[in-house]
Amino acid sequence: MDYFTLEEDKSLGYVAYIGCDHKWLLPGIRRCPGCQTSWGAGAKSYPSVDLTPIASLADFEEPRAEPIEEYERLRELVRPLLPPGAVVEPGTGLGPLVGKAQGPFGALVARFAWLLLARREALEKLQAEGLRGLKGFRTELRFRQRNSPELLELEFLPVGRLHPDCLPPDRKPPCPRCGRIGLTRPADMLLDAATLPSHLDLFRLEDFSTTIVCTERFVEACRHLGLDGVAFQPLPMK
Repeated sequence: MDYFTLEEDKSLGYVAYIGCDHKWLLPGIRRCPGCQTSWGAGAKSYPSVDLTPIASLADFEEPRAEPIEEYERLRELVRPLLPPGAVVEPGTGLGPLVGKAQGPFGALVARFAWLLLARREALEKLQAEGLRGLKGFRTELRFRQRNSPELLELEFLPVGRLHPDCLPPDRKPPCPRCGRIGLTRPADMLLDAATLPSHLDLFRLEDFSTTIVCTERFVEACRHLGLDGVAFQPLPMK
């Protein structure tokens, strides 16, 4: 099985605008006692999650950094509501996308590297092809146009990692307190074949979660169905 990253296909000439964030989010960490770093990644997101059963919703509405103990407290409130296999980190987005958008849009929309949207009809066609792990959830985007499309956000599980051979040999291990890796994604990525899922055709990497990965089955289905909006780049593995 071959694997690919996907990105916005700029050759199509679409000039689309999306200004958005998720309805709720976990806070970042302020000065972790383990690595002395303040951080919040935010590439991982779960649009399927509904936080309305939580009484203190205001704790999840404002982007901010908190002491790690407060982050961990809020993370544990969220954990029972997450989909199976979910992995969270400081800044994780939850619930539907909210914001403004203006097209034109292709069948698939990859305006940001860590986020993939699809027109409902495009997602249904892909699901009918038997592709695995494709789940789309409604957005609350406000469109500045007539005949606005129904865009769904695809939810990805974080699975798979980069091979150590493409990472710096003198890298430090993840922080034992907060789990921060502290590495910049390498320009030449190499997938670790032993960590890749056999049951998903679309997923994001666990260690570099801004990277969305798809299988050749996904690429072939998009080409067969004539779905535009994204371009694919092969990813080697070892």
